[in-house]
Amino acid sequence: MLAKGYAVKAAKAPLETFVFERRQMRKHDVELEIAYAGICHSDIHQAREEWGPAIFPMVPGHEIVGKVTAIADGVTKFKVGDLIGVGVFIDSCRNCESCKKGLEQYCVEGMTGTYNTYERDGKTVAMGGYSDKFVINEEYAVHVPQNLDLAGVAPLMCAGITLYSPLKNWKAGPGKKVGIIGLGGLGHMGVKFASALGAETTVFSHSPSKEADAKKMGAHHFVSTKDVNNLKKLEKQYDLLLNTVSADIDLEPYLQMLKLDGTLVVIGLPGKPYAINAGTLLGQRRSLAGSMIGGIAQLQEMLNFCGEKSIVSDVEVIKADYINTAYDRTVASDVKYRFVIDAKTF
Repeated sequence: MLAKGYAVKAAKAPLETFVFERRQMRKHDVELEIAYAGICHSDIHQAREEWGPAIFPMVPGHEIVGKVTAIADGVTKFKVGDLIGVGVFIDSCRNCESCKKGLEQYCVEGMTGTYNTYERDGKTVAMGGYSDKFVINEEYAVHVPQNLDLAGVAPLMCAGITLYSPLKNWKAGPGKKVGIIGLGGLGHMGVKFASALGAETTVFSHSPSKEADAKKMGAHHFVSTKDVNNLKKLEKQYDLLLNTVSADIDLEPYLQMLKLDGTLVVIGLPGKPYAINAGTLLGQRRSLAGSMIGGIAQLQEMLNFCGEKSIVSDVEVIKADYINTAYDRTVASDVKYRFVIDAKTF
């Protein structure tokens, strides 16, 4: 199947138009016409080979929504015409304890990424969602509620589930005080989900100008992190803090804000290791944890929740020829709050 898209052909090179062949459909596969593809910061890291050696040419993109156009033998989950979503991975070993628990993202053998990797056959290069067509095994795709704006759904496939998963795992809800550190592509989804789940939600941001946006998204409180004294006033108050920023920040004042048995979950990927004061963890039996996306079952659960609550990402829809500019603007945090590519423009 011939597909059109955008690819980066060498590390740090600009993305350019690219025509390539998608693999043939196999049993249990579905073919989809992509409607929108979100731009995730991890796309940029991999296209610029900032996370180690990469496979070129690379078609990035793991925030994919579209419509099923064909189904292979054995498919029971989808039918032609269904709205469909594809996220960060397209396969896993299916046999390890994690996979059997529906936690495919923690596959012991390693999940198969949507791009910049080889599929399980060890030969087929996985090409991502910056294109007009896609093929995937039905078990690794999800149904998209019909009432949601498709452009706003695309970032849910990564940014959305990345925040939904820890909020559910650490039981955010009524009676819990939750803080979201950073109001960017990830953080703004955390605010929407935490407040929709019933938690008292606070946004911590170094950009005071974002307070109105935070409140509009459901935040009950907004705290400027420009003055560390604003954090000292909140010591021992929070059950859960989600750190969504990738910048190197001092976690100490945030850990101090956790009450007894509180948890700070690291979601953003900083450039160097954090320095942690062990005494701060011991003092209130605090925990420092990490979390990465969610399994297929939880991805579907999140989309169903979004359908019930009418939650989507705040996006700026762009044409394909704007991708390189969008990359630069994403790095500069100049987007509210996620770029999404209109696949009709490939």
